[in-house]
Amino acid sequence: MSQNSEAKPAKSGRRTGAEEVAEFLDRLEHPRKAEIEEVRRLVLAAYPPLTEHIKWNAPSFCWNGEDRITFNLQGKGFFRLIFHCGAKKRTAAGEGSLIEDPYGLLEWASPDRAILPFTDREDVRAKRDKLADLVTRWVEAAGSFPPE
Repeated sequence: MSQNSEAKPAKSGRRTGAEEVAEFLDRLEHPRKAEIEEVRRLVLAAYPPLTEHIKWNAPSFCWNGEDRITFNLQGKGFFRLIFHCGAKKRTAAGEGSLIEDPYGLLEWASPDRAILPFTDREDVRAKRDKLADLVTRWVEAAGSFPPE
């Protein structure tokens, strides 16, 4: 089990979030499954305090119990990471995007929601170090995002 699994023991035989994600990925049939598993490892390594579970029918990464980065696995030959501030839309305190993207990789759906697409193994490799930086920037910024 990953060191990033939830610290609390499972109650009444329930699985931890990391166990839930591992089981989900074991059953996953997706043409980019290997790349999805690699991106999962990269996200968890980028910000070790993150926990994970299944939300919206995909692995989702949480900070302080709040979903912040979630896979979107709906594409046939690709997948996406969705960077967000939780399930409910919130209004940003200022203008512009929640974080600076010095690499120009994020597609902005709104100031508090960005999308990072992945197409293949080479794409994952090319974005590896930049992904780690973006995850750290996002989690730190979203963690201080104004509450509802």
